[in-house]
Amino acid sequence: MAIVIDGLYYSESHEFVRVDGDCAYIGITDYAQNALGNVVYVDMPEVDDEVEAGEGFGAVESVKAASDLNSPVSGTVVEVNEALEDAPELINKAAFDNWIIKVKLSDKSELDALMDAAAYEDFCKK
Repeated sequence: MAIVIDGLYYSESHEFVRVDGDCAYIGITDYAQNALGNVVYVDMPEVDDEVEAGEGFGAVESVKAASDLNSPVSGTVVEVNEALEDAPELINKAAFDNWIIKVKLSDKSELDALMDAAAYEDFCKK
């Protein structure tokens, strides 16, 4: 069973959101990295790019497949995880520790549309 962490928000496209003040760290879930297999490349936006809830912001490529990344929330990219440029496999080692982008939230109410840990666990069983 994939790891699911309480206190995070989850999207149906298997991204997680960890909120810290008015910022959100966005990455892919343990379930997603497990399904993808060995991650070999992460395509990330630039700092100051705008992301919209439900819209694509990059991609994760593995040995098996490429998967688009969809932002669960809207906002401005304030940081990208540069460690993933040289070591994308960090996502496989610890998906929740290796966020992809940090976004300044433009509308915190969008979090209400995401799943909590229990709902996401049930979603992954389907």
